[in-house]
Amino acid sequence: MATHKLFVDDFDDASYLLFAIHCRLEDYRLVYYLNKVLDLQMRRCSYDVDFEYLKASFPLYEWENVQHDVKWTLVGNICKKEEDGIFSSGTLFNTTIKNIKTFQLIPEMQQVDYFLKVENDHHPIQQRLILDKINSIPQVAAAYEVDACDLKSRENLIFS
Repeated sequence: MATHKLFVDDFDDASYLLFAIHCRLEDYRLVYYLNKVLDLQMRRCSYDVDFEYLKASFPLYEWENVQHDVKWTLVGNICKKEEDGIFSSGTLFNTTIKNIKTFQLIPEMQQVDYFLKVENDHHPIQQRLILDKINSIPQVAAAYEVDACDLKSRENLIFS
């Protein structure tokens, strides 16, 4: 009997653009500005992106433009979670120590705050225009395009 091998890389077509955004705004405020400058209607999804067996969750905003067959997705890259630390019973005061752990959706890009994913199969997208509009937001420190094929953990960008 013949053995058939199926390579996952055969199905890895980058039919989307990925933009990295450096911005210290809260996610809902950034979405407000993105909706305003890009004329979008992104809304918070009813679910978050859970990662590493519910250790971390990342906010997810989506909008599908049916007229142009384009899907816009914004996801946070950084999740800070407070966990109980080591408690020493020999201390004078009974205080609990809290540790803040930081998780990244894409660990190889630790400094990026958000990723904007634009999925479109049919029409070319004007990357330069999108970047110019994102960078026009005063609170955005930097925005640039990322080649998703170069990311080791690009499977974390599959949300459905």
